[in-house]
Amino acid sequence: MTSSRRGRFITLEGGEGTGKSTQVRRLAAALEARGIATVATREPGGSPGAEEIRRLLVEGEPARWEVMTETLLAYAARADHVARTIGPALVEGKWVVSDRFSDSTFAYQGAGRGMARETIRRIDSAVLDDFKPDLTLVLDLDVAVGLERAMRRPGAQSAKESRFEQFGIDFHERLRKAFLDIAKRHPDRCRVIDAAGTEDDIHAAILAAVAERFGL
Repeated sequence: MTSSRRGRFITLEGGEGTGKSTQVRRLAAALEARGIATVATREPGGSPGAEEIRRLLVEGEPARWEVMTETLLAYAARADHVARTIGPALVEGKWVVSDRFSDSTFAYQGAGRGMARETIRRIDSAVLDDFKPDLTLVLDLDVAVGLERAMRRPGAQSAKESRFEQFGIDFHERLRKAFLDIAKRHPDRCRVIDAAGTEDDIHAAILAAVAERFGL
């Protein structure tokens, strides 16, 4: 199986501890096994400049940034990510699978931290010129379970990059509701995936959604 002339852009979204990073890797490997050249990436980050900005966003205390500053940092990283990683890969016919994209800003800085949706939409339009994923998979999980999983992630990174995990439970409940709301607002590109099952169960559900969307 080969990719089309232009690649496809798939994003995985959801709250903390839903297993997005693992599922991005597994989906990319599955696509590669089907003969589709695939780039696995993440946000914030995904390009050298964006990775530098990532450290500003995910490390430190919850109150480190005022919400507008935080939103602009997210879009500065996203602009570089699209220009240097996502865009070139798609032009080359590769598929791109990203752990988060602009929906996360609408959830985290919008619903989570109170930035008006219209303000984010205007920034998004100016930075991305309405560029959107071809498919967004929203991994949905009970907030308490997700936070417990996030805190048990192995390695130093989970402890260091824990700024958003430190926000209160109400913040994370708003995130979950926001992601589900995004899926309802955009049924043409979003599919909700139950992230409460095993890693294999989630992977199978993701593969089914990708196959349905793209006719694989």
